Amino acid sequence: MDLNLSGFSVVITGGASGIGLATARCFAEEGALPILWDRTDQVTAIADQLSEETGQTFAGFQVDITDYSAVQEITEQTLHRFSRIDHLVHAAAIGSGKFGFPFTNLTPADWPHVFEVNMQGMVNVAHAVTPVMQQAGKGSLTFISSIAGQIGSQTDPPYSASKAANINFAQCMAKDLASDGIRVNSVCPGMVQTPLNQSVWKAWNDRQPEAEQKSYEQWAGEKIKQLVPLQRWQTPQDIANMIVFLSSDRAAQVTGQTINVDGGFVMHS
Repeated sequence: MDLNLSGFSVVITGGASGIGLATARCFAEEGALPILWDRTDQVTAIADQLSEETGQTFAGFQVDITDYSAVQEITEQTLHRFSRIDHLVHAAAIGSGKFGFPFTNLTPADWPHVFEVNMQGMVNVAHAVTPVMQQAGKGSLTFISSIAGQIGSQTDPPYSASKAANINFAQCMAKDLASDGIRVNSVCPGMVQTPLNQSVWKAWNDRQPEAEQKSYEQWAGEKIKQLVPLQRWQTPQDIANMIVFLSSDRAAQVTGQTINVDGGFVMHS
């Protein structure tokens, strides 16, 4: 299936690892130009390595998305180098790093930084990139949320609540930007083996008596069997495939949607 993405530029926040990196590779396979925004100082080297490995052009810019002036500056640098931003994928996010069941295991001090990155970071990126797409009269924004933002996951309430906020703001943007020819959607991964998912297990495991502790594989395998009808992990590639499709002309009538890639974990009527 030709997704007609060849030659289009796509900014991917959090693009140097995890789902963001898988998404960058997937876009490159379609002939698009992935532009990685990430806080790691290795992002340029990672982009150069990807270019060498694939023969496709990648670019990397270091940026902290919680700093709006820095996001504005990187937007200008991106435009100076590539002249356009056709698509955005926002994958940058963090968890609290603690096991939050019950929520009283946490303190109010565990919340602000998660919201600063996950919610305010989304706001900063949206404010910087949207005017570029409005001027062009087209574009797409895809925000990676989580099924935790729909079901109130108890393992990390700050993360869960911030992801619910991501979904809501994406819907607001979808309504605002439809008349500009810009589509906005959310993709919600389910159980994906990422560093963030492993940090949830570690926070849980550290609180258990030694006799009840489990390896990551044991813990996650039990959760998959209990919760996921398809009985298998979702992979970063699974999430990337959906994101790339939503960014393409094949999804021209899809906006304001929250799409789960979760093996059936969450089902809505």
